[in-house]
Amino acid sequence: MSDLHISVLLKEAVDGLNVRDQKTYLDLTLGRGGHSKEILLRLNAGTLIGIDQDAQAIEESKKALISRVNKIIIIKSNFVHLENILQNLKIEKVDGILMDLGVSSPQFDEGDRGFSYRHDALLDMRMDQKEQTLTASQIVNTYSLQELCKIFRDYGGEKFAYPIAKNIIKARPIETTSELVEIIKKSKPQKELKKIGHPAKQVFQALRIETNDELNVLKTTVETALKVLNPSGRLAIITFHSGEDKIVKDIFNKMTKVIGNRINIPDQNIVPKYKLITLHPLVPSADEIEKNHRAKSAKLRIIEKL
Repeated sequence: MSDLHISVLLKEAVDGLNVRDQKTYLDLTLGRGGHSKEILLRLNAGTLIGIDQDAQAIEESKKALISRVNKIIIIKSNFVHLENILQNLKIEKVDGILMDLGVSSPQFDEGDRGFSYRHDALLDMRMDQKEQTLTASQIVNTYSLQELCKIFRDYGGEKFAYPIAKNIIKARPIETTSELVEIIKKSKPQKELKKIGHPAKQVFQALRIETNDELNVLKTTVETALKVLNPSGRLAIITFHSGEDKIVKDIFNKMTKVIGNRINIPDQNIVPKYKLITLHPLVPSADEIEKNHRAKSAKLRIIEKL
C-alpha cells in the first residue's frame, strides 16, 4: 500500500530546506518516508530524525530508509513532543524541519482505519491507535448538537452542518463510516449531492481534525520548531486545510515582523529573528494535481531563522 502514496510538493519542500552536509534535519511527519528519502539523497553526512505517531507508517518508512548509509533516527511519537524528543537525544538545535500535514494515501485507502468515506469500517480516525483514546465514534455518538455543528463548520467548512448534526443525533448509535455517509447524504439537498466531490468529505475531515486535536497540536509544534532551529535553519510546512494554513501564516508573519512601541512606531534597533522564504505559499503545479488529486489544496510555507 505504501507505493500508492505520493509525496506532495516533494522537490519544492526539500529544495526549500536548503539541505547542507553534516547538519541535522527533522521530518516531523515521516509517513512512508517520501520526503525523508529525498532529504537523504542530498545529505551525504549528517543526521535525519524522522517522527511519526502512526506505527504502520513507521514500519513502511523503515523499509524505504533503513538501507541508507546516513545516520537515521526513527521515533514513534506525536510531533507535539518535539522538544522532549530532542532533549532525550541530547540535541539542542537542528538545521531544518519539515512538516507535511496531509494524511497519507494508505491511511485513506486502508479501510479499517476509519478515515475514508469510501470504505466501510468502524469509526476510528486515530492517528495513533495505541496511545489515543478519543475516537471519531465517541465524537459522533456523544457530542451535543452545538458541538457537532461547530466542528463541522470550523474544521470542515460544511454548509449543512446543522441538519447533518441533527440527523446524527436522531440516528445514534452510529458505528460505521457507511452509516455516517448515508446520514450525511440524507441531510443534503439533491442539487448539493450532484456537485463534484464526495458529499461526506467535509464532515470526515472535521472529525479527523477533532479526533486528533490537530489544530491545537499544530500551533504548539510550530512555535516549538521555530525555537529549536539553528541560525540559517529553515522550517517548511505543507498544509491542506485553511485552518492549518492560517495558523502557520499567522505565526510566520508574527515572527518576521517588528512589533511597534506604545505609539506603534517600530524601534529601528530591533530586527526580526526570522525571515520568510516564501512571501506567498507555493502550490502544486497543474501537472502534479493531475497526477495526484490529493495535492490540490496543498500550500507550502517556509521560514528561516536569521
